[in-house]
Order: sequence, then C-alpha cells, then structure tokens
Amino acid sequence: HVQLVESGGGSVQAGGSLRLSCAASGYFFSSYCMGWFRQAPGKEREGVAGINRDGSTPYADSVKGRFTISKDNAKHTLDLQMSSLTPEDTAVYYCVVLNPCGLSLASVTQWGQGTQVTVS
Repeated sequence: HVQLVESGGGSVQAGGSLRLSCAASGYFFSSYCMGWFRQAPGKEREGVAGINRDGSTPYADSVKGRFTISKDNAKHTLDLQMSSLTPEDTAVYYCVVLNPCGLSLASVTQWGQGTQVTVS
C-alpha cells in the first residue's frame, strides 16, 4: 500500500504555468507505474500523463507539448510541469499508481486526495 500526497495546485491566468508534486511512500516506489489524472467539473476522470517502468511517458493528446511528467525514485516524488495553461485545464488533479502501466482509468490502483488547479 502506498500513500500519495499532492501539492502545488492553485489559481493561474491563462498562458501561465504550474508545477504539481506528489510525495509517495512505499518500499517499491521505483517499480511503480504512476501518473496524473484529472477531473473537471461535470466530466469524468481522465488520464493526463503517465510514466512507465521503462521510462516512457504517455500523454493525453490535449496536453502534449504543454505538460511534462517526471519521477524521482530517490526522492519518491512524481511531478507534473504544466505550461501554456488554458481554462480547459481547470480540474482537480490526482496523483495515481497504475497497474498495468498506461493511462487507462481501469488501471488505477491508488489515488491521491487531489489538488485543485484553476485557470482563468
């Protein structure tokens, strides 16, 4: 069992940037597939970015070229650098553990508590 604690959310103007961070506990952190999901008001949760065991990083089409996911196995952290933000990026963002790897909602085995990102 792993605990996930997100931080870094907030309000930003369109075109701005934010960096989300997730602190994770767990002895096998380096072997986890992890990612970021989000849920906008009135919408279903969707995968935004993932990082697989081989280091590959799938992204949702809507964020490609704007968001960058990174994982620090030594610090047990997962970050999401977001730039060129638009109001459509407004959502609660969740740090997740996935099995198997990828961006499928059905693959999420662990959720963080979420952090709000608001773009105006």
